[in-house]
Amino acid sequence: MEIISSVFKNGEAIPKKYTCDGMDLSPPLKFKNVSEDTKSLALIVDDPDAPMGTWVHWVVWNMEASINGISEGEQIKAEKGKNDFGKLNYGGPCPPGGTHRYYFKLYALDKLLNLREGSSKKELEKAMEGHIIEEAQLVGLYSR
Repeated sequence: MEIISSVFKNGEAIPKKYTCDGMDLSPPLKFKNVSEDTKSLALIVDDPDAPMGTWVHWVVWNMEASINGISEGEQIKAEKGKNDFGKLNYGGPCPPGGTHRYYFKLYALDKLLNLREGSSKKELEKAMEGHIIEEAQLVGLYSR
């Protein structure tokens, strides 16, 4: 399985448009070679370089297994968790200083998850335990 973006490559800079310094839109993402056994997809976007510990930017689960990606700024038809901005949507990179890494982590799951909207990244990770078929990640960089 693979997750890619048409606006930045793995290990490269995320364009300003997709950050708090721009339009704060979610970047376009493509999902490739998802297992046929997949019943749902989940996505976590976080920044492990935040000064107070990992900062969560986006938490989504129960995406249809058949989708091949997410368009720029798209409102996803799926369950959404609360990010560390206190919102249920994408919150773009907004580091206090220096270069930070942003991990876009895609999970193929063997079931739909019974998790309430607004759940945290930790709650999602716990619910996914034992149900991950495969995972992929894309890392983008952003500096201020």
